[in-house]
Amino acid sequence: MASISLVDDDRNILTSVSMALEAEGYEVRTYTDGSTALSGLQDNPPDIAIFDIKMPRMDGMELLRRLRQKSNLPVIFLTSKDDEIDELFGLKMGADDYICKPFSQRLLLERVKAVLRRSRPREQISGAAEQSGKSFERGKLVMDPDRHLSTWDGVPVTLTVTEYLILQSLAQRPGIVKSRDALMDAAYDDQVYVDDRTIDSHIKRLRKKFKAVDANFNSIETLYGVGYRFKEA
Repeated sequence: MASISLVDDDRNILTSVSMALEAEGYEVRTYTDGSTALSGLQDNPPDIAIFDIKMPRMDGMELLRRLRQKSNLPVIFLTSKDDEIDELFGLKMGADDYICKPFSQRLLLERVKAVLRRSRPREQISGAAEQSGKSFERGKLVMDPDRHLSTWDGVPVTLTVTEYLILQSLAQRPGIVKSRDALMDAAYDDQVYVDDRTIDSHIKRLRKKFKAVDANFNSIETLYGVGYRFKEA
């Protein structure tokens, strides 16, 4: 069963959530602050991590920023209901999902399962041949779903699970416009609701990552009011 790292300064949440996750068969490691968690996540990486945003010593945002320098680990944020700005910043920085407090343990378990499913491309069910795990090439872009690898002009580009699935959906059919709803379906489980801004945040981060490799990158086009498409150079 998958391993999960839970980072929260509220010991009541650590205890109750750990019990719920362990009851589902997950191996759970807990941390009470971001600084301690960063060392543990780097030394003993889990399959998925859950971060509270507001913590002492190092908050969840800074923890994610430092983690993303070296790791593509799937991350779910826990955030207060009124922290809409934090949610958007978290998604821009590379979080895969977020849950607003207070939350039900059932909802958290479903979100964990959904992100874990998305992090294992081989297990995705699809009728499209290129979604069966075979690598494919679109101009300078090469994607290998089995290995969760993407390169641009031969240079590796590290993507989160959600970013990878969105880009894969766009690149599989160059020139075809994908609505935000279609990209949601490609990247998220049916039981997970996200709004338009969530997809927009992931697209912005995708562009930023590829422009860091190639300043002239413009292969993800926006069609205002319609959606996005991949332009093969």
